[in-house]
Amino acid sequence: MEPPAHPEVLIRREGRAGRITLNRPKALNALTLGMVREIWPALLAWKDDPEVELVLLDGAGDRGLCAGGDVRWLYDSRAEGSADARAFWTEEYRLNALISRYPKPYVSFMDGIVMGGGIGLSAHGRHRIVTERSQLAMPETSIGLIPDVGGTWLLSRAPSEVGVYLGLTGERMRGAGTIFAGFADIFVPSARLGDLATALTRAPDVDAVIRDHAGKPPASELAQRSETIQHAFRFDTIEEIRTELKRMGSDWAHTCLAELAIRSPLSLKLTLAAIRNARTLGSLEDALNVEYRLCTRLFEHGEFIEGVRALLVDKDRAPKWRPPTIEDSADVSVADWLAPLSDGEELGLKAPA
Repeated sequence: MEPPAHPEVLIRREGRAGRITLNRPKALNALTLGMVREIWPALLAWKDDPEVELVLLDGAGDRGLCAGGDVRWLYDSRAEGSADARAFWTEEYRLNALISRYPKPYVSFMDGIVMGGGIGLSAHGRHRIVTERSQLAMPETSIGLIPDVGGTWLLSRAPSEVGVYLGLTGERMRGAGTIFAGFADIFVPSARLGDLATALTRAPDVDAVIRDHAGKPPASELAQRSETIQHAFRFDTIEEIRTELKRMGSDWAHTCLAELAIRSPLSLKLTLAAIRNARTLGSLEDALNVEYRLCTRLFEHGEFIEGVRALLVDKDRAPKWRPPTIEDSADVSVADWLAPLSDGEELGLKAPA
């Protein structure tokens, strides 16, 4: 059988580097299960290949590394129940965990739009590079989901309550804000990425090569606003956060309220709980296990299906959330949503001893 004319992911060796290029530029390189299944064996093979000294991840086109998982495919799979969704998240999260503990330098070019599944492929690596075009976000509450692919783990470790703010509102991180929030490490101007990629395939000292190409990132509005964010998002419930934002009355507070108003009340409640819970966990794997429970339940509950329908399928932007308002979610038992799935259904990732 001949390979496809336009493979979804390009995997090859260049000099000292194993290179992975997400290759769906018209879809902003949205991640499919097939792509996950190609990346996984490549990383396993390169891990023990003495000719490969580092891995470099980037995306085709100039719009972004990856806009997230292929949620339209997940939506279409609903007719068969949740089996396909469970398979996708199982293999994707397993890949996220592998990247986080990869024994060789794993370099991500987080250029342009990087969201959801794109964060999972890049932000758990050792060298996370952003540019002046980078826009990073975890916008899952807008489609009835929670920040997954280890998103709750990353958000829980952002300064003060910045992670809660980012997870609830889906705010995009730019410039130094990506580094401040703990999603990236270093800034390189986009015009220098080509030269950097070439240099990485030739030079053994990855840290030195990256430093030689680095620049100064634009100022971070996120960092400048961190004290205000801490004040507004320090509470234990969405109701209290909204009350404080209303009391503040600033343009920024009104923008936050508007963002919260269009998102799934159930997803907001579960996201707040999951981020706070992740602060108590000992590993990324533990967080991924909890995220798997929540995503599976949100899929089967229908919240995710309705969110994708309203935003991407019918595009009426009028989702019928269940429950419809934050006030109506008072009886939702967060503990039940976070609890383990039935026997044999857990993701069951374990951190190395």
